[in-house]
Amino acid sequence: MKTKNKAVFLDRDGVLNDEIGDYVWKLDDFVVSPGVPESLARLKAAGYYLVVVTNQAGIAKKLYTAADVLDCHTKLQAACNHALDALYFSDAHPSVSDSIMRKPDSGMFEKAVARFNLDVSQCWIVGDRYRDMEAGEKIGVRGIMVGHTELVDFTPRVADLQAATDIILGAKM
Repeated sequence: MKTKNKAVFLDRDGVLNDEIGDYVWKLDDFVVSPGVPESLARLKAAGYYLVVVTNQAGIAKKLYTAADVLDCHTKLQAACNHALDALYFSDAHPSVSDSIMRKPDSGMFEKAVARFNLDVSQCWIVGDRYRDMEAGEKIGVRGIMVGHTELVDFTPRVADLQAATDIILGAKM
């Protein structure tokens, strides 16, 4: 039987790029957060697949298009030396349409588990919202919450992806 792989699931806004308090879809507003390229390189070197899982409700609300999201993902990949193995996004919003792809559901996670033959017990989700943690928890993925976008009680909670990377790699417990 083929050995199963490990991955880090990454929310996008507030984890990989700066949160601006509104939808991030314009290239000028899409700023890769400090330390992200280095953190992704460290995780990649440790053998993790890197999978972006992001809700993009602005598509359902007709504020921007899937092409706008893909443009931001192209910019992200270029800034991070193409370290990301997959970039999934849910274009649904409950006010318009339902989808098992939208976090807190786990559709994007399940897609990656199948695609990359992942062992969920060796995977992590790094996100800035509780729904990111819920989505991971539904399939047995451990979570690390970053920043203070949402004031909920969740442990571990760290400042940014660099600190989350230290936890994942066992550098800081």
